[in-house]
Amino acid sequence: MTTGRWRRRRRATATAALLGLALVTAGCASGPDAPSTDTLDVVTTTGILADLARNVAGDRAVVTSLVPEGGDPHSYEPSLRDVRDVVYADVAFSNYMLLEEHNIIKMLDSNLPEGVPNVSLAESAVKYAAEIIPLVENVNLDTIWLGLRVSGSGTEHGATRSSDVHLSATGLEGPGQLTGYLTETFGQPRTYFDSADGFDAGDGYAADTVTLPTNAHTHMSWTFSEPGVYRLTLSAALAPTPDARPVGMGTSTITFAVGVDPYSVPGMEDAAVLAGGHADVSVELDDGRVVLAADDEHDVGGHHHLHDPAETVISVPNKALAPVPAGQDFRFLGKAGEQIYQLPQAVLGKHVHGEIDPHLWQNVRNAEAYVEIMRDTLVEVDPDGAAEYRANAAAYLRTLQETDRYVEETIASIPRSQRYLVTTHDAFAYLGAAYGIEIAGFVTPNPATEPSIAERRKLTQTVRTLQVPAVFLEPNLIARSSVLTEVAKENGIEVCRIYSDAFDRDVTTYVEMMRANADSLRRCLS
Repeated sequence: MTTGRWRRRRRATATAALLGLALVTAGCASGPDAPSTDTLDVVTTTGILADLARNVAGDRAVVTSLVPEGGDPHSYEPSLRDVRDVVYADVAFSNYMLLEEHNIIKMLDSNLPEGVPNVSLAESAVKYAAEIIPLVENVNLDTIWLGLRVSGSGTEHGATRSSDVHLSATGLEGPGQLTGYLTETFGQPRTYFDSADGFDAGDGYAADTVTLPTNAHTHMSWTFSEPGVYRLTLSAALAPTPDARPVGMGTSTITFAVGVDPYSVPGMEDAAVLAGGHADVSVELDDGRVVLAADDEHDVGGHHHLHDPAETVISVPNKALAPVPAGQDFRFLGKAGEQIYQLPQAVLGKHVHGEIDPHLWQNVRNAEAYVEIMRDTLVEVDPDGAAEYRANAAAYLRTLQETDRYVEETIASIPRSQRYLVTTHDAFAYLGAAYGIEIAGFVTPNPATEPSIAERRKLTQTVRTLQVPAVFLEPNLIARSSVLTEVAKENGIEVCRIYSDAFDRDVTTYVEMMRANADSLRRCLS
């Protein structure tokens, strides 16, 4: 069967599937028009990926980005129009590594027709010699950072990147109330676990369950109303698909020594004590167990070391005492001003991410790997256009190689002692590693959040200590980055533009974006 006949047959099926929805939502209006069968329909999750794909596909494809111009892939919620674009797609390209809001990935995976290539570029790029960088989080903390993590593939249970993992609090022994909660972007708390009203098995512990994607990590706060030893029982389950029976992933009891000697917990005198750095309650999908995963103090940001909760104590020292915040939203913790013990949330706002920094394209050589993946995928889907795809890709790869040299030479012209990047969020590790820029500070790892007072103080100290002449702001985050501009104004330094996840009206292509970043860095730091 030729490529054109295959597309016509598949699109007829897709149109029939959508026609029922169109009749329900539009009354007597006509159903959706199918896209032209003369060209491929390519869907990408972001505008940057769409630009790369257009340079490879040329006139043989119509390329659509799900996240609109200027949109934030970390927070964009898909629309019905996006569903239509996915249903008719011949090829789909996502970045993944949890760059995109998880609902985008769920919508894409559940609506893309069977047999249509669904390519996760960041994961595939390693085969094309792309360089990847692990996410390294700031571990300079007074107390331990304790988050939640899902690790492993779970493929033997049918898990995919659209699957969910449920972690439920099912029991607690201790002298007071334990809560685990997330502080949202604008300061509102979302409770994950709260022992104040018990844990109800009757509704499946619904009120004390947190849901995470596979291969994800999230931050949260933990509070304790009284000193003493707390033992929290957590149970995990994997839901491969919404209608599949959940698969048990084990149960463990986590021990906290709150305001007491962690080395003297009854029955656990020889236990390992986690007292600082970064650790997670980790659901291990391939082993079917719940463990504690922690950075080694000599291997920060490297491999996580797994600890058996039955032989581990988490220390919550007296210096973790903090007042209950004012405001009705925090009444579940106690009266405003009352002292509680708190392991603080490391990053304000919902911030679920993976183990690898997903912003690979900030190194132009990684973008070249993306282009090669797109070329080979389009050739496989549309072999009649193979010669055109290969020619387009070869020409564009030459342009990217020229861009790579330009970025490298431009940044190299900045005095080495002045190559410090202070920006809005942690999206430029690849730029720094590839072109010799040190990431000296960022406001928050999550671009949709406002920093805490401590983060602002640290940012101010960084700016003054390094005597940087400028800080850098992403245009699509201008309205949400008042702290960075205020710190710059207070210290008499410039605010310059830099692009990470999205274009704007001034910069509309990937090559323009990388050149604009290099030019901005040279102008503002030299």
